Amino acid sequence: MGRKVELIATATFGLEAVVAREVKKLGYEDVEVENGRVTFTADESAICRTNLWLRTADRVLIKIGQFKATTFDELFEKTKALPWHEWIPKDGIFPVDGKSIKSQLASVPNCQSIVKKAVVEKLKSKYHTEWFEETKGTYRIEVGILKDVVTLTMDTTGAGLHKRGYRKLANQAPLKETLAAALIQLSFWNPDRVLIDPFCGSGTIPIEAALIGRNIAPGMNRTFVSEEWPSLSKELWREARKEAHDLADYERTLRIYGSDVDGDVLSLARYHVKEAMLEGDIHLQKLDVKELRSRFDYGCTLSNPPYGERLGEREEVEALYEVMGDTFGQMETWSHYILTAHDKFETHFGKKADRRRKLYNGRIECQYYQYQGPRPPRD
Repeated sequence: MGRKVELIATATFGLEAVVAREVKKLGYEDVEVENGRVTFTADESAICRTNLWLRTADRVLIKIGQFKATTFDELFEKTKALPWHEWIPKDGIFPVDGKSIKSQLASVPNCQSIVKKAVVEKLKSKYHTEWFEETKGTYRIEVGILKDVVTLTMDTTGAGLHKRGYRKLANQAPLKETLAAALIQLSFWNPDRVLIDPFCGSGTIPIEAALIGRNIAPGMNRTFVSEEWPSLSKELWREARKEAHDLADYERTLRIYGSDVDGDVLSLARYHVKEAMLEGDIHLQKLDVKELRSRFDYGCTLSNPPYGERLGEREEVEALYEVMGDTFGQMETWSHYILTAHDKFETHFGKKADRRRKLYNGRIECQYYQYQGPRPPRD
């Protein structure tokens, strides 16, 4: 299993509880939730498993150390005292990023430079060398200072976890894969129910639902920066990938549908579904939302319709919400989940949501409106 490590799964504001639930589902109990992060202690195999499995986190970091520092000398000495040599080899590339909030050490470039020097000094003493090539493998360090408390982390992910590998092309306002997965997990949808996204755009919501429905690890078809680290056993990665392969359920029948009025973005969606190898699981068609009907009972619609953010679009979008209200109102046994930044959505939709939750789509503050239909009868 290897040594114990303290890990941080970073999260978009508002999704911390969803990420924490995913971490616990993977079997890690020692979980602490803060703004924008979920911290937990686990063995080294968790680096591999969380990168492969977390659907809603942004990235997975190793917490190398945390301490209070109000002077540059203190920052240097306490950084130097940490076990950097346990992770960074002699030829490792280790850039340093930084951020500082409400702290005496306010100059981020100075903090980055001091941390870099301190790590170099530590590695010099351990590897008995005066020169570091920095040619192989990336060990990205972040110095984060909040109210004089310094947290030093190292990124194990590389390209953010939302980069699953299937979305090579993007339409104008793509929904991040991590947020799409969170919307699904915050709904009452389960793989036995029908799911329709009537504004599917480039296909992110249907694809993420199919990955969840088939229990396919979202990181299965991509690589991570820590796979190249000699300090992390290749066997751990092999085992984690084998586990992900064994747990995928390729036999399950799914009923997932996506529609959109724009034929061009639908062709993008078809391309992405093909890249995700889910062609048999997702049915796409060109359809205006007002034509939406379903022969199924007890399904869910889940969508990210236009918000009317641009000048002149607001009235058009409000008319669209009225059409949605009329159309969805006829689907009496269905549940409906809608993400939008429009502050008067419920007024135009014609019904107050049973629940709403504040989420962020990029930097846009949105509400996630949840309309719960009746529970399906038990067989």
